[in-house]
Amino acid sequence: MRLGGKGQIDRSKPVRFSFDGRIYSGFKGDTLASALLANGIRLVGRSFKYHRPRGVLTAGSEEPNAMVEILESQHQQTPNTRATVQELFDGLRARSQNRFPSLAFDVMGVNDYVSPFLSAGFYYKTFMWPRPFWEKLYEPVIRRAAGLGSLSRKHDEGHYEKAWAFCDLLVIGAGPTGLAAALTAARAGADVILADEDFRMGGRLLADGGEVGGKPAADWVEGVLAELSALPNVRLMPRTSVTGAYDDGTFGALERVSLHRSPAPHLPRECFWRIVAGQTVLAAGALERPLAFPDNDRPGIMMAGAVRAYLNRFGVAAGKRVTLVANNDSARATARQLMAAGVKVAAILDTRPDASAVEECPVYLDATILSTTGRKGLTSITVSHSGGTSRIETDCLAMSGGWNPTVHLTCHLNGRPVWREDIAAFVPAPKAVPRLTPAGACNGTFSTAACLAEGAGAARAALAALGKTAPDIDLPQAEDAPYAITPFWQTPDVSGRQWLDFANDVTTKDVKLSAQENFASVEHMKRYTTQGMAPDQGKNSNVGALAVLADATGRGIPQTGTTTFRPPYTPVSIAAMGAGGRGAGFAPQRYMTSDQASRDRGAPMIEAGLWYRPGYFPKPGETTWRESCDREVMMVRASVGVADVSTLGKIDIQGKDAARFLDLVYTNTFSTLPTGRVRYGLMLREDGHVLDDGTTARLGENHYLMTTTTAAAGLVMRHLDFVHQAFCADWDVRFISVTETWAQFAIAGPKARELLATLGDMPDLPFMGVAPVTLGGVAARLFRISFSGEQGYELAVPTRYGEALFRDLLARAETMGGGPYGMEALNVLRIEKGFITHAEIHGRTTAFDIGLEKMVSAKKDCIGKAAAARPGMVGAEREQLVGLKPVTDAALSAGAHLFTPGEQVKRETDQGYVTSVGYSPVLKSWLGLGFLKNGRARIGERIRLVDHLRGIDLLCEVCDPVFHDKEGVKLRG
Repeated sequence: MRLGGKGQIDRSKPVRFSFDGRIYSGFKGDTLASALLANGIRLVGRSFKYHRPRGVLTAGSEEPNAMVEILESQHQQTPNTRATVQELFDGLRARSQNRFPSLAFDVMGVNDYVSPFLSAGFYYKTFMWPRPFWEKLYEPVIRRAAGLGSLSRKHDEGHYEKAWAFCDLLVIGAGPTGLAAALTAARAGADVILADEDFRMGGRLLADGGEVGGKPAADWVEGVLAELSALPNVRLMPRTSVTGAYDDGTFGALERVSLHRSPAPHLPRECFWRIVAGQTVLAAGALERPLAFPDNDRPGIMMAGAVRAYLNRFGVAAGKRVTLVANNDSARATARQLMAAGVKVAAILDTRPDASAVEECPVYLDATILSTTGRKGLTSITVSHSGGTSRIETDCLAMSGGWNPTVHLTCHLNGRPVWREDIAAFVPAPKAVPRLTPAGACNGTFSTAACLAEGAGAARAALAALGKTAPDIDLPQAEDAPYAITPFWQTPDVSGRQWLDFANDVTTKDVKLSAQENFASVEHMKRYTTQGMAPDQGKNSNVGALAVLADATGRGIPQTGTTTFRPPYTPVSIAAMGAGGRGAGFAPQRYMTSDQASRDRGAPMIEAGLWYRPGYFPKPGETTWRESCDREVMMVRASVGVADVSTLGKIDIQGKDAARFLDLVYTNTFSTLPTGRVRYGLMLREDGHVLDDGTTARLGENHYLMTTTTAAAGLVMRHLDFVHQAFCADWDVRFISVTETWAQFAIAGPKARELLATLGDMPDLPFMGVAPVTLGGVAARLFRISFSGEQGYELAVPTRYGEALFRDLLARAETMGGGPYGMEALNVLRIEKGFITHAEIHGRTTAFDIGLEKMVSAKKDCIGKAAAARPGMVGAEREQLVGLKPVTDAALSAGAHLFTPGEQVKRETDQGYVTSVGYSPVLKSWLGLGFLKNGRARIGERIRLVDHLRGIDLLCEVCDPVFHDKEGVKLRG
């Protein structure tokens, strides 16, 4: 089926590949789909539900049928790869999927013969009874049948990357619109990224043929790309699908790095990009939609635009005797080009009664297809038309129901597309994504000349927003034919199934049944029928299904609306999004800048959240961790200690509404906090339970720095994002995690101020103060806060200076009888002082439980305030924070439970539990924090502590949780 003298493939480089074990040949520049069609292969897959034979339908990433498994090695097997985008390379091995035992004879094809019993929604009605059948019969069978493709069941040995990119202008799509936009911006000196999902840029210019600027369109494309690639301010990113639009000009994109070549161990398979753009031009083009008629899913029935693409780009005839059916003029060009290439065109079927009948082949007007024949490949069609009924022998039917602008990315931030009657399609809503301008076919503009003009215009608008001047650019002459369409959605009053969603086997009858059973909402219809839930995510079927639903419910298409478009636009490998997240890297391993310095001193590292922190710093002669811990505690209480606290979450918050935002997320008030001061804050979840605590410093009028506990840094950031998006999206506030940006060190003890003085001129800060300082020319921040109960400071420097500062601080501290202290000592210090961590605010405690109910301001609202006041959230029956001290010289254990002395130890008599314990060398006793029912009223009582796991059963005194310096004289001194 290969045509001589046609296509843009490299015929000097033949390529051998296999499909289902048979060897075939193609050329460099082929896709797997084009090579299969060139070899006369029409049957390439089976549908999901009925296992009907299916062939290639499209020529792009919207393909619903031609999905295959790519076999790369014994361990690497990639299912659901679209043959239409898989580049051919020597040795490529592909296998059809969703069939057994073979593609030609599939046992599960029996589903097609019992389809009357498997209508849409049958599972909702069938699998509910008899109830015991679900676990023993239905679920196992469904699980075995579910899914498309298969995996090797071995570990993925491929390598993946993730990367960031920044630019002034991101152009998405490299068709005529995108090329004009990129060229305009590039000549203005803007930093431009041009991303396109295809391996060869040019879009429909490569598929449609024709001329641009008096030369073949493909040659004009090559000239533009040559100029762009020569410019230092332009990055061309072919094989890169922009998959999602996110806040603040950020886009997700998946680059296929080595999937187009023989296995290359030195290269990653894919790279997932986060691209941040000042302005964006969306030039994603449009997708041709199919027509619904009886048995319109047979192999050999294709999109007209795809037939033209295989002809002009790959030099392949999709059939020996081609018929075209369309409701618009664009299919006529396909027919003319086929005939010019020597391919027989049996007829043009135009659904419009008033269209032109003048062509070099038979033209039937007011045509509807009544039936098709040929189970594994189309052989004929029967057509009703203005002149009667005809049977046409044909092996390829090219259909065109019009073009749908690719609006998906404009909907990812909750934008809703707008219906345009003149083109019978949805177009992007204005300003649906901030700083993004849709242009060209994705904006409903379909002629080449208009796309070129709109692309250049969008680039000029983006340059103006960036403060740059656009140069005058002479647009080339190009095709400028008007787009004429008369909507035609389905063949009326005929028997036979008319397919809408080819991958999920959804028919027009299924959609009508959904409406009949009152699943008339477009979202309900989607879930009832599974339309649009297949791997192509409804790219081919959505608008046709909406039209059928609108007709069935007596509404218009605009009133029916669309389903929700969500990222990703095309499938993204989980391995690419989590590049490096495998084995030991499954969870990030985060190291402080002081990590090597701590290890040099023999400190054992322990996990704290995702971080590794030193547990203690042993000295010669110390044989147990307790010896080191006790020494470090006494050191901090007597002289000075230094600890790396960089792992605390740090969130930079700015904007005119930053103070207002903090008032909303914290229980106490931050809008009254003066600049240069720090305040302790408590944060609740929506259900009224404590989420986190920490300090926030006011660095400027509209600038704050929030700190969180190490364990909850990610949770708090997620909570802030949710609150902002759900409750105050229009407020002028922005925040970003700067945890890794700053290295921060606690300096605690009676000699803390003396140590700081050795660093240079330091401000005399009041307790809970903050000020900018300079260390050796490096801008730093000094905080007067304490987590030890002693006079304390925290000194923050940019991360790259962290190790040097830590080593310097330790050297200075050791001259004063001090030194480093680790997590074990820090834990004892905070227990002595009664400070809480996530051992206490573990997710089911309230502000009342930890004795901080007065921090919930009565003068303002905050997240969780109303829920925290519900019955049962306060009161004597709740377990309240208390201190615990053994009556005898015995060790306590975290996790032990508390019981009233004399009562039987059982669940019903449980009075509370222990959260944190440590030995205090200062008080020469074990101390604990825990929760006890009505605990604050029981201080002074004795309670029984029981830990059956460790064999501990002893009496404790219930104490105030603050054991050391209750008045806070030391930390304020």
